[in-house]
Amino acid sequence: MSKLQHFLREEDGAAAIEYGLLAGLIAVAIITTITAIGTHLNTVFGYVSTALAGVVAP
Repeated sequence: MSKLQHFLREEDGAAAIEYGLLAGLIAVAIITTITAIGTHLNTVFGYVSTALAGVVAP
């Protein structure tokens, strides 16, 4: 019976799960930010490409 009580009081697994959830949320935030920045950079490089399309080399 004491082993069962010890198992139910154990909190190490809960801490590991919390750290795992925190790491997952940070990863989702990083992926979302990089995706948004990538979209904006694609737009900027598209404008630059269009602007340079008419330039003739001397």
